Amino acid sequence: MANILVVDDELGIRDLLSEILFDEGHQVELAENASQARDARQRMRPDLVLLDIWMPDTDGVSLLKEWAATGLLNMPVIMMSGHATIDTAVEAVRIGAQAFLEKPITLQKLLKAVEQGLARETAKGPSGLTHAAVHTFVPTVQTSDPLPLAPLVEQTFDLDRPLREVRDAFEKAYFEFHLGKEGGSMTRVAEKTGLERTHLYRKLKQLGVDLSRSKRTG
Repeated sequence: MANILVVDDELGIRDLLSEILFDEGHQVELAENASQARDARQRMRPDLVLLDIWMPDTDGVSLLKEWAATGLLNMPVIMMSGHATIDTAVEAVRIGAQAFLEKPITLQKLLKAVEQGLARETAKGPSGLTHAAVHTFVPTVQTSDPLPLAPLVEQTFDLDRPLREVRDAFEKAYFEFHLGKEGGSMTRVAEKTGLERTHLYRKLKQLGVDLSRSKRTG
């Protein structure tokens, strides 16, 4: 779990990114401009920042330069924009950004960029240097042995009950199993079960699945 600061002047994007990152188990702080971002940077000391380029008061590249010049750029920063040129992206990386995401941001690219940014931060050597990337995310092959799963719990269902009740009981057990297996990640459970995230949320709420418990036990 990481502390992530999302800086974007668009409310819809802030809410969307916050929801996705929260589902992944991260703590999220939101800022709608550079002034709020400065305050949040000092207060929470984020593990990673998602920073929009075009903002009304101070643009993201200028804020990035400011942090670099004052020694505050000691966390991975991923730049975001729907209108930036390649020159802007290259400049941001030259200043110290870890990566650049073009809007609209897909779920897969967002999660991959965050994963790689946090991994680079963890893997920093004594020099503190890492390699930056411009919109280039290469999947890595897992070579380590998989972690052992928790022992399965035998499920029993009362077949004398009405079909709908038995089916709901089975579906609840099914989703609780996958939530526990995936550490409470709604994103991975949606991919695993083949359901769209919004539909999955409604389904879990309807079945009475305790999402907070799934995250703790996962």
